[in-house]
Amino acid sequence: MDKRFFVLTGLLLMLLACNIGTSTPTPTTDLFATLSASTPVEGNPAVTESAQIATSVFLPTPIPPTAAPGSSSTGQPTGRIVYTCEMFKTESTSQVCIINADGTGFRRLTTDDARQHNYPSLSPDGRSVIYSAHREAKFFEIYEMNLASGNVTQLTNKLGGLGSPEISPDGKSIIFKRMAVNTGKNFIWWMRRNGGDADKIMRFEGWDPTWSPDGEYVLFVSNMDGPVQLFRSRFNGNDLHRVSSLFVGGRADWSPDGHWIVTYTGDPGNREIYIMTADGLNPRVISPAGGNSREPSFSPDGQWIAFTAYYDHLGDANGCEIYIVRTDGTDLRRLTDNGYCDSQPRWGQ
Repeated sequence: MDKRFFVLTGLLLMLLACNIGTSTPTPTTDLFATLSASTPVEGNPAVTESAQIATSVFLPTPIPPTAAPGSSSTGQPTGRIVYTCEMFKTESTSQVCIINADGTGFRRLTTDDARQHNYPSLSPDGRSVIYSAHREAKFFEIYEMNLASGNVTQLTNKLGGLGSPEISPDGKSIIFKRMAVNTGKNFIWWMRRNGGDADKIMRFEGWDPTWSPDGEYVLFVSNMDGPVQLFRSRFNGNDLHRVSSLFVGGRADWSPDGHWIVTYTGDPGNREIYIMTADGLNPRVISPAGGNSREPSFSPDGQWIAFTAYYDHLGDANGCEIYIVRTDGTDLRRLTDNGYCDSQPRWGQ
């Protein structure tokens, strides 16, 4: 056989091998790794020079739930959840209710039918509930109820429009939001457990505060840097950081181990619950679609999230109910089913 045939065949095979080697796809850039570094935010006139903000940036794009805290857990929910219940179908007469995490043991806690009550949360030991209630025009006071006796103690006296109270992990103090009567601006305040020594702890506007599990930091909502976003700082206002660039809807929560944050975002009527690391990275949607979900709260074991949603009554103003879901977005369960709105859940012991 002609030797030229073998030579040409060999050359052809070599060319094909070279083409195969050059067709391998180029690896895709890891965007989250690229954006994982904290970078300072440009100065804002609403923030003093001493309150420099740092931020962890991420892409605010829904991500299908993959690995998340508790994704392999098979444990059942425990503890109790307090929430705001509009038993008379009006916000102005809303009450405080409590239910076991398995949906049993419903109980109405407040008894004044004519007053508005909201933002309840359980004490760290689970023995009492703290909440705010309307007193008179522009004034909301903070109250604490002993769950065993039903006794209620008024902790504040005409400080302003108070809300979102939460007892510190050591049980000794309380943070809350105060809206000034004359300006309507919101600031985060602190006071002792008995209501004494109340004072502003941050020089910048903010609301809906919640303690970190170790009591060192406060997570809160603010529009100090433009749209409403999550921030954290030490409880005295120092070491201020913007947690993320996600434009949030309001109240968020910290996981019991301090490693995760849940919040909610989205267009009005189409909110979703997000979980992310405590520095604002790796966000993922954990609420099943179609519920207009909001106001998330971690379970004491960090394996579940309670939240408000409209899955069964979407579009009905009185259709919001309390649901729970595992932190990987599975096992959705409804706890309440009423002809009125249940909202603002806060999980505790």
